[in-house]
Amino acid sequence: MREFGSDKIKFRLFYVFLTLALAVSSNIFPVKSSADEIKQSYAAGNFYPADTAELLVMLDNFFNAAMPSEVPGEIFALISPHAGYGYSGLTAANGYKLIKGRPYRTVIVIGSSHSYGFSGVSVYPEGKMRTPLGDLEIDAEFSKQLLGREEDISFIPKAFEKEHSVEVQLPFLQKALDGFRIVPIVMGDATLETCQKLAGLLKEAIGSRRDVLVVASTDMYHGYSIKEADEFDAHTIACLKTMDAEALYYGLRESRFQLCGGFGVVTTLILSKELGHNRLDVLNHTNSAVVTKRSTDGEWTVGYVSCAIDAPEKENGEKAMLNKKQRESLLGIARKSIETYLSTAKMMEVSESDPLLNKEMGVFVTLNKAGQLRGCIGNMIGREPLYLTVRDMAVESATGDPRFTAVTQAELKDIEIEISVLSPLEKVDSADAIILGKHGVIVKNGFSSGVFLPQVAAETGWSKEEFLSNLCAHKAGLAPDAWKDPSTEIYIFTAEVFSEKD
Repeated sequence: MREFGSDKIKFRLFYVFLTLALAVSSNIFPVKSSADEIKQSYAAGNFYPADTAELLVMLDNFFNAAMPSEVPGEIFALISPHAGYGYSGLTAANGYKLIKGRPYRTVIVIGSSHSYGFSGVSVYPEGKMRTPLGDLEIDAEFSKQLLGREEDISFIPKAFEKEHSVEVQLPFLQKALDGFRIVPIVMGDATLETCQKLAGLLKEAIGSRRDVLVVASTDMYHGYSIKEADEFDAHTIACLKTMDAEALYYGLRESRFQLCGGFGVVTTLILSKELGHNRLDVLNHTNSAVVTKRSTDGEWTVGYVSCAIDAPEKENGEKAMLNKKQRESLLGIARKSIETYLSTAKMMEVSESDPLLNKEMGVFVTLNKAGQLRGCIGNMIGREPLYLTVRDMAVESATGDPRFTAVTQAELKDIEIEISVLSPLEKVDSADAIILGKHGVIVKNGFSSGVFLPQVAAETGWSKEEFLSNLCAHKAGLAPDAWKDPSTEIYIFTAEVFSEKD
């Protein structure tokens, strides 16, 4: 009996050990693992040449042959294929050629796991990754902001050991950019909630930075039918163009779309839209049958696409000055400043690290109540950081506009705040240069001057003559036709207008 009991104890200990081992391998329990100081290349010699000279020649040929359409906006993200360079390299080069020489300092590369099954997200924490073109440093400070926050976002070394989806993007980045660090991410099976959580952490880590690029690494259709490849990829691309992350996610789950790196793309779409980058341009699309000039079925066929995500132009064709986060910050400062002043009679203490919001720029703050003007004060020329000018003009609009009584705390909840950030003034020789709806206008003669913001023309429906006559007579105190006088100076400017109702 004693011998039997000993065997029973041994069996139980073995069972406990086996259970723990399975739990660890299944990532039930988080395991702290350190990254190699230098992650050696896995894809070199397999997906692209291991010889440096040969690789450089191949990249040069791709960049020279790529002819992407110009994307006028500021590129925030690329979707890029990750097959062997002989198959997808030219498609990938279309995206990388567009960003060549741009001042990105951190590049987030989101790949998918092909050789190691796991659920969640693996973020490489520190060290370097090696390619034949040299070592790339991990942005450890950035990675640190992603780790230890969510149970399903951690560092899983095996996810990177034999994974090519991140690595094949690195030589292209080394060819296109200088002075950047990388944040390698591999996604396993992921819920929509996990994609949303990763996007939220990335958004928080990026903050107001404008020197961050995201690369979502993915191929498209996988199968044996060329016709099916065309049909699947057409449906998937149509969904990508809408930038509807949720529709893409469930379409992938239901096998209506095919993207082997689909969860990384879903995450990228969520993140891009959160930061105000909501236009996707398809730069190039093909498949392995086209590349190899094969017209018959029966061989493995894979689709490749290159896309760029950027912030769209404004309706007048100009690039937006501020992204969504910056606009939200300024609107928040405006409202909080008014609340603080009305309750304490003191200006709110506030600081802002965003470089653009620290630029000296002209701005107007407009208050509306039930569709009616309730106050509007501004500075044409910035004399302090933009965020402080917004703070000051918000308080002035609420309490210092001589046309209205001061806003009360009770009615503040009914006030809608609108901000107009102004471009530098440009003196023009005649009214012919004015484009109604695009330009704000200042007229100045002697000590008399007046200004209309660009939106005045749209709100009133005036002709250009009516616009200028009212400006001279009612804002500058001049004769209605003073704008025709050669001694009257005319200045134009543009304004980026946004409000809480947006």
